Amino acid sequence: MSDETAAPGLDVRGLTVRIAGRTVLDDVTFTVPPGRRVGVIGASGSGKSMTSLALMGLEPAGASVTGSIRLDGQELVGLPDRERARTRGAAIGMVFQEPGTALDPLRRVGRQIVEPLRLHRGLDRRAAAEAAVGLARDVGLPDPELLLRQYPHQLSGGQRQRICIAMAMAGEPAFLVADEPTTALDVTTQARILDLFESLTASRGTGMLFVTHDLAVLSRIADTAVVLDSGRVVEQGRVADLLATPGHPATVALVEAARATARRTS
Repeated sequence: MSDETAAPGLDVRGLTVRIAGRTVLDDVTFTVPPGRRVGVIGASGSGKSMTSLALMGLEPAGASVTGSIRLDGQELVGLPDRERARTRGAAIGMVFQEPGTALDPLRRVGRQIVEPLRLHRGLDRRAAAEAAVGLARDVGLPDPELLLRQYPHQLSGGQRQRICIAMAMAGEPAFLVADEPTTALDVTTQARILDLFESLTASRGTGMLFVTHDLAVLSRIADTAVVLDSGRVVEQGRVADLLATPGHPATVALVEAARATARRTS
């Protein structure tokens, strides 16, 4: 695909990451059309989180990144650090796996939402505070005026994750990366967060890459998925097809794990 004909959305081609001479991602290629939700799935160590970090330009110091990451036609690989930093939050947002480590424990959660609102949308202090309350309502937080005055340790795990989602959406990004965002949550809260992702991305037309190790979770949020194993894409297609007729041993193992979980919870 040439630069002139690159479709908008996320287009990853030949993404390769090497750290200290070891290849951790090898020729990873996939696309996410505008406004669509696509999953990246694999076992621990398959390269899922490294894919997320590479998309955000947050790969470890000293890592070598080659290939192409185009977001709405803009090439991200090779961008100077300052320009790449501008895309984070404004063009592409990220929700991390563990909200407890993503939030500053010493700052009220409201201020942590206000900061990206002022940075990426240029709002003054009062407008940003009002917008933060609106975002808190959008992500389903009760009594947001009171809750935003709390510190992270005063909130439940589900509430902290909703704060992180509000922070990621504050810059109104066209694309969202969610890296195992429900792993640390109980089943009921997990379902509510998945519903929230679905409603937010649908209402705002936000594209999304949802990273997980759980096919059952993925089937709730995405229609298509990319399967990673040892840093390589080994299979991709509709989630329903992957569940029904997995072709690669890594996908077979994921399907068996999803079925075992379903039997335990049924």
